[in-house]
Parts: sequence; structure tokens; C-alpha cells
Amino acid sequence: MKYVRITLIFISIILAFSCSSDDSTNTDYLTEDELYFPPINSDIWETMSIEDLGWNIDAFPTLLEFLENSDTKSFIILYNGKIVNESYFNSTTRTSNNPWFSAGKTLTAFMIGLAQENGLLNINESSSNYLGNGWSSLAIEQENMITVKNHITMTTGLDYTSGLYCTDSDCLTFLEDPNAFWYYHNAPYTLTQSIMSGALNSDFDSYFNSELKNKIGMQGSWVQVGYNKFYFSNARSMARFGLLCLNEGTWDGEPVLGDTSYFSEMTNTSQNLNLAYGYLWWLNGKSSYMLPGSTNVFTGKLIPNAPDDLIAGLGANDQKLYVVPSKKLVIIRMGNDGGEGQLGPSGYDNLLWEKLDNLIN
Repeated sequence: MKYVRITLIFISIILAFSCSSDDSTNTDYLTEDELYFPPINSDIWETMSIEDLGWNIDAFPTLLEFLENSDTKSFIILYNGKIVNESYFNSTTRTSNNPWFSAGKTLTAFMIGLAQENGLLNINESSSNYLGNGWSSLAIEQENMITVKNHITMTTGLDYTSGLYCTDSDCLTFLEDPNAFWYYHNAPYTLTQSIMSGALNSDFDSYFNSELKNKIGMQGSWVQVGYNKFYFSNARSMARFGLLCLNEGTWDGEPVLGDTSYFSEMTNTSQNLNLAYGYLWWLNGKSSYMLPGSTNVFTGKLIPNAPDDLIAGLGANDQKLYVVPSKKLVIIRMGNDGGEGQLGPSGYDNLLWEKLDNLIN
């Protein structure tokens, strides 16, 4: 099995980000009054200590050593929304911006739900309704069979051997009917932002900024890199989004995504081919899973050492957004490849959760 390690080569990328946040087994989601939400446009973020939680403080140095030695840049643990640990390594600071890579797919999935809630699109309709005809090399009848939902569940049936990232129409060719197989194909995902732009009759970035980013105090920006479009931000912005998802789309009493049915669909098994995949979210605790770059089905949990109810945004070079409702946790890891060299889920997840489990339990 071969996995692609994505390396960005920039001579200069200038990101002028405004920093909105600096210093300072029951699987039901938490009730609003249990969670702390950091204020928007403020440096304040309340903290609590490992000792306060009664965790195993003796396991903490081992975790930090593992993180530093595995080329981590940023690491955050939230419990009930409060910062338990915030660590930066390898010349990174709290204001450093890092790519989410495919962990950013979770942002797009969230935005698709918002657009549907606002009556701008329907995920069960043909994506051609929003992309127009001829966005692929398929016959019109075949193209019209592909729905928005197929794009966000990796079930379009498009031939991945033509190129995982290329979104040109001549790269998007027929392999199988939609829903016939699951394959982690990046190009159909990338088109979801074009689908949204078509539905909005406006640009995706502006809608994202007004409907999500600004409402929860994130900073950052989408950056075009070849065919891909990656989100860059500091670690606290990823933590803010994780906290929003821990509370099922509501921020400090204000619904950002009010469609709880969509949120549930997004964070549960979305098709019967890869049980560990929702709408662009990875799911733990299932009886089997598939991985990027493979057509094999593996038996067992995606991350054996992690809690069963973990949902995750997982990106290349081991970008990790973990949300664990039963533990009231959001955990963020940003940095370089931790050594496993895989897209999305990797052996690094299990190694990291071994250290986290020793700390938390």
C-alpha cells in the first residue's frame, strides 16, 4: 500500500491573518451549560490543569517528548472547552499558521450543511445542478447521476487512476456507477467548493468567512496550492472549530449549523462501503474501515487506542483534529509528518492515542 506525502514548496507565502484568539462510554453530546466558549475577538481563553482533572501527570512528560520528537509544531488539549495544555515546538508559536490539509475537509462538510440549511442546495441533487454540464468527461446521463452527497462521501465512481487531484474535465472519467465503491479521491472533494459557489452564485470564501469563521472567532485563510485548496490557520482556530463540533454546531448558545439531523449524518457512517467515513469526517469505533490509497477493507477500529466515539478531521503530514464527546475532549495536533508517511489516518494516530490514554485514564 502506498500513500502520498504532500509537501508544499513555497518560496514565499504571505498570510495576512488577523489573530482573534491569543494567550491566556456515553456518546451523547454535552449540554450547553457544561461547556466553556472563549470570547470572540479576545485574547482570553480559560484554562484548567491536569491536576484539576485528576489525570496521570506522570504520563505528561512522555507525551510531550513524543510530540517534539515526531516533528509536531502545535498541540492543544481542550476539556469542556478550557485549555488543559497548549504546547508549541520546533520554532512554532501561538500565532503561527499551519495547513490543515485534508483535516480541512471537515470545514467544507460543515459549510455544505449550512448551505443546505439555508435552502441554497440539496445534497441529494445532482452536482451538475451547481457545476453545470460538462464538468467531467462522462456522458451527460452518467454525470447527472452523481450527487453532492457522492462528492462528500467519496462515492462518485470517478476513476481515481486518472489523477487524485486533477479537477480538469479530462481527468474526471467513468469507472463505476455512483455508490458502487468507496475511494479516497481528492478531486471530487475539491469540486465541492465549486458546487457551493455555484449554489451561492458567489464565492465560497466569503460565505465561509461570514457564516462560520467570524461567528466563532477563527482566523486563517484558504490558499490555492495547485488543484488543491487548503486552509491555513493557527492551532487555536482549529480548536475553536473542534469545540463547535463538540457542541453539535452551536457556539455559546447561538446555532451556527442549526440542522442537527445533518450534523448527525455528517458524523456517522454515510454509506455501507467504508463504515469509518461520514461526510468528510473519519469515525472511530466501527467494525471495519478503509484507508486512503487502498481498495481494501480492514477489520477492526480505525484507531484502536482511541475512544470509540471519536470523530476526526485527518490530514496529510499528520494534521489531527480529534473530537471525543464521551471524554469532553478536543485535541489538536499540527506539524510535519510524524513518521508514518500516510494521508489521513496513520499509525501515528494510534501511537499518539497510546500516550493520551496513559495521561487521561
